Amino acid sequence: MAKDYYQILGVQRNASAEEVKKAYRKMSKELHPDKHKGDKDVEQRFKEINEAYEVLGNPKKKQTYDQFGTASGPGGGAGFEGFQGFGNGDFSGFADIFESFFGGGAGGGGGKRKRNRGEDMEVGISLELKDLVEDAERTIEIQKMVACADCDGSGMEKGSKKITCKECSGTGQVTRQQQSFFGTIAQRFVCPDCQGAGEVPEKKCEHCGAEGRKQEKVRVNILVPAGIRDGQTLRIRGQGNAGRLGDEPGDLYVHISVRSDKRFTRDGDDIRSDTTIAVIDAILGTQIRVETVRGPVDLKIPEGTQPEQTLRLKEKGMPVAGSSRSGNHYVKIHVEIPKKLSRTEKKIMEEWRSTR
Repeated sequence: MAKDYYQILGVQRNASAEEVKKAYRKMSKELHPDKHKGDKDVEQRFKEINEAYEVLGNPKKKQTYDQFGTASGPGGGAGFEGFQGFGNGDFSGFADIFESFFGGGAGGGGGKRKRNRGEDMEVGISLELKDLVEDAERTIEIQKMVACADCDGSGMEKGSKKITCKECSGTGQVTRQQQSFFGTIAQRFVCPDCQGAGEVPEKKCEHCGAEGRKQEKVRVNILVPAGIRDGQTLRIRGQGNAGRLGDEPGDLYVHISVRSDKRFTRDGDDIRSDTTIAVIDAILGTQIRVETVRGPVDLKIPEGTQPEQTLRLKEKGMPVAGSSRSGNHYVKIHVEIPKKLSRTEKKIMEEWRSTR
């Protein structure tokens, strides 16, 4: 499981760079090994805060960590996901089933249970093959639920307070009796009025209907890692719908579609293309300019190159995700044989044939 660097430094996820730096300096002074010689626990914590600051104190590493949950990006964490086509739920269905029959969730404790996490969302973006050679930032506009600015996500008017929910008497749950094959069964459900909190606003926020969130069009920045493939999905943590009443937001799943390029064919991390040369160049050899996903490069055509022969441009293919390596670019050579020759060309070819 990935480490929570924000928790290690004791700062909020929206903390500024200065707040992160201040927290790190304070903790490094308190936990410096010179003050706690021989204390292995303190020594370990000191290493952890240094590791955390190395990531959160670096804007690029921080952006990668915030998006993928690990500083090494999708190669070292759960940023890449196979596309599953799930809906906007939070996959809590099994827990709900257990709770409805046995009351109080899988743990059987019967306590309050909030169900206010924001829904996950899905979007799709289309990219060109050349866009994936390096890490790329993309900005998209989406309609989603955001925290209500008028009530700061609380769902109640400013100056108001929370009171005990009358529907559940503050328990966060309501009991319903239901007839079944086994007789009358008492089932407990999360209270529909307070959503399990046990409290409701005395005066509801008129701008969001006591939801603590409302729909807006927002811009979301996405870091697309180099080498990602068509059909893969990125998970952007915390960029789904805002949670009700200030609870945690859902995630945003971005489905990647790579537009085809008639010049290239992708084969895993390798790129394949075709080019045509004159028969004389195949015989004598030459140097030509070919297009790659990284731009035009020179390709040496060896003397005696055969039709349909494939030549390799080393590491001119796609980056290997989570690695510093790249695939190769393979160029298939087609040799153009002229249908007609000039008198001079024909004479030269006849002389050449007579020498063989």
